[in-house]
Parts: sequence; structure tokens; C-alpha cells
Amino acid sequence: MAYSNYSSLNRAQLTFEYLHTNSTTHEFLFGALAELVDNSRDANATRIDIYSEKRPELRGGYMLCFLDDGTGMDPNEATHVIQFGKSSKRSSESSQIGQYGNGLKSGSMRIGKDFILFTKKDNTLTCLFLSRTFHEEEGLDEVIVPLPTWDLNTREPMTSDPEKYAIETELIYKYSPFKNEQQLMEQFNKIESSSGTLVIIYNLKLMDTREPELDVETDHQDILMAGTPAEGVKPERRSFRAYAAVLYIDPRMRIFIQGHKVRTKRLSCCLYKPRVYKYSSTRFKTRAEQEVKKADHLAKIAEEKAREAESKRLALEAKSGDDLSKESRAILRKAQDAAMMLRRDADMKRKIQETKQKALKEPKELSFIFGVNIGQRDLDGMFVYNCSRLIKMYEKTGPQLEGGMACGGVVGVVDVPYLVLEPTHNKQDFADAKEYRHLLKSMGEHLAQYWKDSNIAQKGIVKFWDEFGYLSASWSAPPSSEQRYKRRRGMEIPLTIQCDKCLKWRTLPFQMDAVDKRYPDSWVCLMNPDSTQDRCDAPEQKQNFPCGILKRDKQTAEDKQRELTEKIKLQQEKLQALQKTSTIKSATDVKKLPLDVSMKPSTVSSPQATRSSERSLARPRSPPLPSHLKNAPSAPPARAGPQRPTRTPAPPPPAKVEQSRVRAAAKPPPSAPKPASKAPAKTPPPSRSSRTPAKASPVKPAPASQRKRIIEQEDSEEEEEEEEEEEEEEDEQNDSEEESEEEEPQTKKSKMAAALGNRGKAVEKAPPPKRSKVAEVATPPQSEKKGVSAPKQLPASPSSVSKGTPTQQHGDKAKASEKAPEQDPEKDTKNAQKGEAPDKGLLVEVRVNKEWFTGKVVAVESNKQSVRWKVKFDYVPRSTPKDRWVFKGSDEVRLMRPPSPISQTPDTQQETEKGPAPMEPDTTQPGTSREVTDSLVTMMRTMLRYFFPPDFRIPKDDVNSMTAEELVAFPLKEYFQQYELGLQSLCNSYQSRADARAKAVEEKSSNAEIKLKEADEKLQKLRTNIVALLQKVQEDIDINTDDELDAYIEDLLTKGD
Repeated sequence: MAYSNYSSLNRAQLTFEYLHTNSTTHEFLFGALAELVDNSRDANATRIDIYSEKRPELRGGYMLCFLDDGTGMDPNEATHVIQFGKSSKRSSESSQIGQYGNGLKSGSMRIGKDFILFTKKDNTLTCLFLSRTFHEEEGLDEVIVPLPTWDLNTREPMTSDPEKYAIETELIYKYSPFKNEQQLMEQFNKIESSSGTLVIIYNLKLMDTREPELDVETDHQDILMAGTPAEGVKPERRSFRAYAAVLYIDPRMRIFIQGHKVRTKRLSCCLYKPRVYKYSSTRFKTRAEQEVKKADHLAKIAEEKAREAESKRLALEAKSGDDLSKESRAILRKAQDAAMMLRRDADMKRKIQETKQKALKEPKELSFIFGVNIGQRDLDGMFVYNCSRLIKMYEKTGPQLEGGMACGGVVGVVDVPYLVLEPTHNKQDFADAKEYRHLLKSMGEHLAQYWKDSNIAQKGIVKFWDEFGYLSASWSAPPSSEQRYKRRRGMEIPLTIQCDKCLKWRTLPFQMDAVDKRYPDSWVCLMNPDSTQDRCDAPEQKQNFPCGILKRDKQTAEDKQRELTEKIKLQQEKLQALQKTSTIKSATDVKKLPLDVSMKPSTVSSPQATRSSERSLARPRSPPLPSHLKNAPSAPPARAGPQRPTRTPAPPPPAKVEQSRVRAAAKPPPSAPKPASKAPAKTPPPSRSSRTPAKASPVKPAPASQRKRIIEQEDSEEEEEEEEEEEEEEDEQNDSEEESEEEEPQTKKSKMAAALGNRGKAVEKAPPPKRSKVAEVATPPQSEKKGVSAPKQLPASPSSVSKGTPTQQHGDKAKASEKAPEQDPEKDTKNAQKGEAPDKGLLVEVRVNKEWFTGKVVAVESNKQSVRWKVKFDYVPRSTPKDRWVFKGSDEVRLMRPPSPISQTPDTQQETEKGPAPMEPDTTQPGTSREVTDSLVTMMRTMLRYFFPPDFRIPKDDVNSMTAEELVAFPLKEYFQQYELGLQSLCNSYQSRADARAKAVEEKSSNAEIKLKEADEKLQKLRTNIVALLQKVQEDIDINTDDELDAYIEDLLTKGD
């Protein structure tokens, strides 16, 4: 379609406000300055000068100038600056930094409101003026850019429209710092080379204090970020000199700031024990897919043009026929040549598209270089470059995220090409955040491998840093400035310096007297003491780093099968251990049962219920059962009596479980206790008045030897689920995604089969236990627990508490019913459903950043869909908020683990049987034993974490998840022994340092005394000489003491005045 057909359509307009909007992409101010440095580097400049010129009449008080000796721009190329997004550098194979055609405009407008550009190329002088002040004062909405041009030799304007030239220069004289043509030409004269560019930015941005954002007064050799403290900030974020030193991975341009050369660095040459790791991955596809689509689009367009030209050629050949005139042959030849060229171009673009399509499937290779920064160990992290330009710095990854000394001081360097990752417009981040996170994760894995290969941890981290002069306990403290430590650091890292003439990098041999030597800015190869590298024509030495390999622990098929068998066996043993029981001494212990058993309404889990829905119940976890409970015989399951339920029971569980229950209940024994597992779903906790005496119950009192037992299933089940999750994570790390997907269902099926196989074994007949005064309560087996959860308190039947005689039982129950206040079941049910009053004050654990922290529910917010808890933490790091909102029942929150029921050994049971009947504790008043225990547990955890010694055999993070029983069994003796050893070693180090300092002071004192003595001797000798001299001049002089001599000399000086 012809272009003229579009003339009536609307066109996008670039308004003046876009100049400011575009500048806001630069959050980091030095990134805006770096955009102008990038343009000089892309223009093949060998030198750039960044300096300030004082102009008190301008906002900010000075102008910021960027002068380079690059290729410059002619008038046609300068017009591309006006076009936003226009760039001739954009190419997938290009090594240039600029790709978006936006850096000069966004960077300069971030620094100031106006800029003027002077450029020289091919005997032309071009000036470009972009001013927001001009647009504001003139009230313009469109962006207008004056662009006058002069001849280099004659300095005459090059224009066909004198009126246009006059308007352009008049605007420049009015709104720029240069008021006439002579001042403009003086700026062109600053470009001393045959080509180059000068950018001047003025009317600088100011802070709230009315001071410019860039400070050029504090340090006259640098440009600093105003308002940034000298301590606690990385030097590259405060000093532009420091930032420019590491801006490029392989600097090939001299950078001068305020007239002083920047000592640029190749980071890989500034590290101790550098090592390179080759990494390849097929994950980085976003940019490559974009290039393939672009190449395919260009190939299709070229193919259409070629076909159109060939069709035109065939039509001309058919039309000409036998016409052999010169004119017709010329037209035909021209059409044939055009068709042939377009066909060649289409074939070439098709090959490019096929090559890129093929390369899309190939893995992208990167080189990770790691080394230790022994010069300043707190400056560690990953430096990520893109096409040799720094994008991200000091990125922590892998072991460095844990904040310990592991991998501390290690610096990683990687240069990522455009085809792997594409940077954002401001060149401070990457466009694809997901692929960038994958890159950091891969660097973290290789970083951990480098830490192993360096053997620093094996030899001792503290000893390693002490060797290089890091004697302070503070990680950010600088190393010692003693000469021996300086020499030690200088021996390990040879000095690499760049020739000021040929720009080649030279490595100087180590010299003892050159440790603190300051090399001149104009250092050249001729000054190199190495005879093989003392000429500019000598080739540059290539960086030769040892190569490391990431070692992954790969499991064979036999190992996987063996591990799977062990997992199945472990699960079977756990299911057998679930049959073990523990005793309940009193009703107080019943209150200490898990909260989700007593508060959460029952639900029926379908066969398709996922593991996440089971974990959302947030069951607390208890420690392993004691040995005497593990070895105890399992009790037979409870069977229902003729008593009728007071409320509608929960829906039946799955069919397989129901069938097993029917078979188990087919032949009930004559003295089977009443089950607690068949409690209704929404039965409120009964009051003591509702527990009627034996005559009111339709069931006869059972013998005292028959007890109810509680099976600790939920605790073991929670541990089982957590172990399954850990095992699955290990499988994912060791195996590929496809293998893990195939093995996981098989593992689950095996575990489910083992679980169903052992459920039948759970029902065993146990020998009748001895008579005892201790009541026991039975909890539901695993198959019933998942379907129906228990009520808040288990109603005590007449057989639940056994005293000496039935008469005593009846009397005790009557007294308890008289003392206990009545409760409203409906009110408790509503509160339990809404999660309001019972939830407030709960002690819970919340997961924050993969760690569990204890806290208390201080507020509850509920609606029809969900209930939210506001949890206030007991102890969290400084970087974590003190409170947090969580959804009740989610994976991020779990209730605090209650103390496990007090068990009783067989010996104790025998003694209890022989002795008198124990007194039943008064449970009518609400007990505070649980709150006190939880408070003590929290205090114990805090105390252990606070004094936790380094390198203790128990990880510090495990203290957060320890229960009360585990804290009781905590090896405090070994803990405090190691703490005392660490404290003693710290005191010894302080003492040794104090002794060393005292010794140094004594040596200085003795040296000072010797010097004082020598000075006294010299003074006395001088006095003697002065007396002898005076006696020669005046023979009658008589001076016997030093005071007389001093008085005489003072008198002479007074007379002389």
C-alpha cells in the first residue's frame, strides 16, 4: 500500500513532558553519568575527560562536561540524537553497549534540565541544543531541537536556509551559557583531535537542601554523591571515580575525572586465587527467541520482495519478446539484476534465520570467575556485566545469603552477552527477572564449589584472614597497615597496570620496594621492569586462570532403588510405632492435647485430598516417644457401646477404611471401652455438670483395669510429612525433572500401600493391664483421624476414671458436677467457627524466609471465606518486621508444640497400685501451666541463640524448632564448655593484642628515652661550644651554669632588637 494512503491517519506525538518522564528511569545517578561514558566508548574513544566548570549564574553553580576523542558525528548522524529509540548500534552480534537510542537523552536529562552538544567529524562542526528551560519559558509542547552546522576550515555556516540558521543560533545564544558565535567556537576548539564530541550539561538537578546532587567541592579529584555517608556505603555508590574504575570488565579507554586519571581495574586480576568455571545452559531463550522471530520476519519480507522482482522480470521478458532494442535490453537487464540481488539477499536472510533457529536449541556458555578480595574483604558479591558493561554489583548469592563467614570476601565476575540476557533501558537491571534469578542461582552453586576448591574453610577461615592482616573481629574493619601484611597481600596479587599509550594491560613482577609505590598516570610499557613486556608492540599476555568443575553427586539406579527401599522400610517402622501409647494422669493433661484436636471442626478427607490440604491443618509436632512407650504393647482399638450420640456424626470415611473398621468390630470383646474417635464433628467441650453419674448412663461402669489410650499419631505423621518433603527436595536436586516426575508417584504408591498394609496390623489384642488409679483416653487410629477430628475435650464416661470402689467414683463425680460451672455448647461452637475469642492469645510459629519464628496471636480478622491472624513475634532479626498477618490453617503458620503427656513407667505403675489412691487435681480453675511452659521454652530458645557458640555441633537454626523435651535434653554442659572456650580464646586474643601493644609502647618509650638522652647530650655539648665561643670573643666572660648561659644569650638578643 502506498505511503500516501496513510497521510490522513493520526500520528503519535512526542510531547515536551516526555523529556522528564524519560529521565526518571535512572534511579542510580551514577548510571546516568555512565550512559554518556558508554557513548564515548561506543564511538571508539581512547580518552574521555569528565570535569566541571564553575558558573555561579546557573542553577547548581557549575556545568558538567564530557569530552572524548571518538569518531564524532556528522550532521546526518546528529539528527539521530533527536529521534528517540533510533540507534545504528542495534545488532545481535554487536559488541557495543548502546542498543536503545535513548541513553544520551535520558542520562543528560537526569543530571540537569539542559544540555548542548558539540561534535566534529569530516571537516564539519555540528551543535545540538536540547533545553527544557527553553520549552518551559516559550510554553512549547512539542520537542524542538536547534541543530546548526559550520565548516571546519572556514567556520562558515553550512545551510541552505539562512533564516532557519538565524533562529537556531538566536535560541542557543538566549538559553545556553554561550552568548555569541565566538564562545561557541571556543567549545569546538576544546576538541583537539580530528574528531570527537563535547557534551555540556547545565542547570543541574538539586536536592531538597537546594544543593546539587553531585558534589564536586568535597574532593577536587572526584565527583561524589551528595548526602551519602563515607561509612556503611559501598565506594562505587558514593564515588564516581570508584564506579568508573569497575564500569567495564576489560577497560580500553582512559577516563579522567577532574583532570586526574582513573586507575581502572580488571576485577579478575585483582583477586586472590582466581578460578574460572565453564557453565552452559539452555534456560536462556528469551532474547534468542526474539532474534529468531526478527530474523524470520526479515526473511519473509526479503522473500516477498524477491518474488515480486522475479515476477516483474518474467513479465518484462514476456513483453519484450523479440524486441532487441537497446532501451528494452537495458530495462530488462536492470530488472534481472534487481531480481538476482533481491534473491541473493533473501537467501542470505533465510540462512541467517536458520542459523539462529539452530542456535536457539544449543546451550549458552558462560564463564564464571571467582576469587577472594583480600584487599578489602567486606566488598564481596557478584559483579554481572553485559557486553563488558557493569549492570549489577555486589549481588549476594548461594552461601553468601546466609550471612556467615562461608564464602565471605569472595567476588564473582561474569560477562553475559545480549543473546543470553537483555539489560533494561537504564542498564541497572535485566529485562527478564526469571532468567536473571536462574543465573544467580547457578552462580551460587559454582560459588559453593569454588569455596570447596579453595580449601579456605578446611584450613580455618579466621586463620586465613589473620594471615593477611585482618586482626579485628569486625568484618568491615580494614586490614592492618603494617608493612609485613602489605607485603603479604602484594605477593599474592601481582600489580596489573594499563599502558597510557597502547592501552595494553601489563602485569608487573613483584618487587619488595614497590608495595606502596605510586605509579604515574602516564605510565607506559617502557617503564616495565619485565624485559619481555617493555615495548608497546609486545603482545598482551592472556589471562590464564585455573579451570574448576562443578561436581554434582549423581546417584546410580542401584543407589536410588536402595534408598527407596530404605524409605519404605522407615515408613513401615513409623506406622508400627504409631501403635505405641502414652498415659493420661488427670484431666489437666487432657487440656494439654494438641490444639487442633480440641478446636478445629472435623472434616472428611476425600481420597483425592492433596498433601498440601493435609499440611494446612498446621498440626504441632512432638518429640519422639520414650523408649518405655515404644516397647509397650499396643492396646486394642476402642469399640462403640450402645450409647447414642447427641449430635449428627461426621460423614463416613473412605470405603476401604470403613471395611477394616467393620471387620475389626465384628467380634467385640465383652469389656470393650467406649471410643473417643467416634465423637461428633461439632460437639462442644462438655462441662463437668454434663458428666452424669453411673446410674444416668446406659452403659455399665467398666472395670478399673480397662483404660482408654491415646495414640500419638499426629506427631509422627507430621514428622513423616516433613521427612517426605526433604527427601523429595533431595531427589529434585540430584535427579533431572523427568526422572523425579516418574519416581515420585511410585514412591507415594509404595508408601500408601505400606500404610494400608499396616493398618490391619494396628488392631492387636493386648494382655489385660494391671489395675491402676491412672485414667487413660484412646485417640482414633490414623484412618479415622483424617476423616473426623476430635472434639475440644473428650467426655469422661463412668469408666474413664477409676477409684478404689464404685461408691467412691460416684461420690467424686457428684462433687465435681456441683463445683463446675455450666457451659453453653452453642456459644463455644460459634466461637470455634469464627476463630475469634479462642484464637486470640494462641502461641504459634510462623515461617518467614524459610525460617520458623515463635509468636503470639494478638488480633483476629475473619470473614466468610477465611480467618486471618496477626502474629507478634517474640524474636526476629532486624530485617524482619515485628509482626505479620497470616491466614489461619495455611502452610506459613503452625501452632506451638504442646508438651507431650507425662508417661509412667511399669515400676511406677506397680507402686501406684500398691500405694494409696492419688488425689485428683482441681481442674475447675483455668490452669496456666501451658502458658508458663511456653514462656519458659521461648526464653530458653532466646537464651541459647544469644550465647550460641560458633561451630557448635547442633545448628543454630534448629534451636527455633526444639520442643520442651528436646530443650530439657539439650547438652548444656557441652554448650557452655564450648562457649567458655570461645570466650576464653577471644579474651586470649584481646590479651595477646594488649600485650603486643604494651610491648610496642615499651619499645617506643625506651627508644624515646634513648633519643631524649642523646638530645640532652647534644644540647650539653652545644652549650659547652657556645661558652667556649663566647670566651674567645670576650676573654673576661665568666659563665659557670646553664641558667647563666641562657640569661646571657637572651640578654644579647634583647639588646640586638
